[in-house]
Amino acid sequence: MKMVGKTMQTYTYVSKGKFELIEKPKPIIMHERDAIVKVTLASICSSDLHIKHGSVPRAVPGITVGHEMVGIVEEVGDAVTHVKPGDRVTVNVETFCGECYFCKKGYVNNCTDQNGGWALGCRIDGGQAEYVRVPFADQGLNKIPDEVTDRQALFVGDVLATGYWATRISEITEDDTVLIIGAGPTGICTLLCVMLKNPKHIIMCEKDEERIKFINKHYPDVLTVSPEDCEEFVKKTSDHGGADVVLEVAGAESTFRFAWECARPNAIVTIVALYDKAQSLPLPDMYGKNLIFKTGGVDGCDCEETLKLIAEGKINTEPLITHTYPLDRIEEAYDLFENKRDGVIKIAVEC
Repeated sequence: MKMVGKTMQTYTYVSKGKFELIEKPKPIIMHERDAIVKVTLASICSSDLHIKHGSVPRAVPGITVGHEMVGIVEEVGDAVTHVKPGDRVTVNVETFCGECYFCKKGYVNNCTDQNGGWALGCRIDGGQAEYVRVPFADQGLNKIPDEVTDRQALFVGDVLATGYWATRISEITEDDTVLIIGAGPTGICTLLCVMLKNPKHIIMCEKDEERIKFINKHYPDVLTVSPEDCEEFVKKTSDHGGADVVLEVAGAESTFRFAWECARPNAIVTIVALYDKAQSLPLPDMYGKNLIFKTGGVDGCDCEETLKLIAEGKINTEPLITHTYPLDRIEEAYDLFENKRDGVIKIAVEC
């Protein structure tokens, strides 16, 4: 293979609490369904921080992190038919075979292949690097329409896919009051997808004043509230004493309980967030609410649809990119992102 012997910069999970920018060999085709992608833009996700702090047990030390990226196809395996060298593509956070029981049902997060589910940047090398090998390229890569820029497409494979999946499984109707807890990047992407459903009210609960200002500026029809006032505000705003649908995207220590407390009886509570600590269901306290909980990892199989919505101007995630860094300064970018300084929401990393 033409890349053997060449090296590249990668941001790598060394051990718990430690990422480092190191040189690794450039990837090569290992299976006929693989593709090699030259990464043009990557991004940093809160899930990367969960890996750093040991909250993702299946993450493998030594892997290159990063599962949000776009790029240009450089090489494909013999069995790849949907993309070709030179294509600009989004890269799905999940790799999936498309053939097992779960894939055929659309539950691609539970693909039974050893590389299935969230593998990139977790169990196999990801995209905070100059190049990335993508297994099952026909399923994991989507061509970017000519009228869509790399920056517009950057979040299609992960945070936007998460928001779209969460919205889809939440069964939102136009009569609903929808509460979204957390106005971080995933929360905002969830908001963009919820807005497509045109519910009666959308309430965004967030403690960070800068992010509340961001929501008020870009999405003035969305109601915003602080956590301290949220439960009472939701009860007054909704028709039935609580939110019809709650999407918990914050992942803080108290927000899991807060989510179901703000829901009306028989509501849907969708858990989008990851947590650093185990959460409990205090069933005696919940008795009689008859809630429906939906949880899990994103089934990221709607990327073609979200790219179409971006091309049509119905979704725009580019305002989320508040900072841009080159790959050789990615440690600075992580420091900014983790400490939430300078109004950061998302960072584009030029690879």
